[in-house]
Amino acid sequence: MHTVKEAALITGLTEHAVRFYTDKGLVPSVQRDKNNIRMFDEESINWLLGVKCLKQSGMPIEVIKTYIDLCLEGDSSVPQRYKLIMEHKEAARVKLEEAQRHIAHLEQKTELYQAILEHRSPDTTNPGNWDNIHHMHGDVFYSPSVRKA
Repeated sequence: MHTVKEAALITGLTEHAVRFYTDKGLVPSVQRDKNNIRMFDEESINWLLGVKCLKQSGMPIEVIKTYIDLCLEGDSSVPQRYKLIMEHKEAARVKLEEAQRHIAHLEQKTELYQAILEHRSPDTTNPGNWDNIHHMHGDVFYSPSVRKA
């Protein structure tokens, strides 16, 4: 049997994470000694490693809990676990595409800042200047009818 500190060393998690995961019900086999101190056997260590793996994929705690509950149902839950993993994968893909759009936008911004720094363009990044330059970036500003409202 292992203490929280030992379980953390074995799994590479922090002691705080080990406690948090057990408190969230993600380590179903965790035991308590006579002083109500958490004790981890090899199965508990495996659950912690499984949680760590899912957490590294970006899976939210609530979804990990659902996954663990399905695991406890046994092999009959393999199709549901597969579906859960596929849904998480798709959500990660959507986040990746969003991050790629953010990077593309930031690439444009850094090019603009480079032009400003090299005095090839006025500072159009400061909202304090926008009243004087709104004609330069009409796509960024509200239409005149909205601005007057």
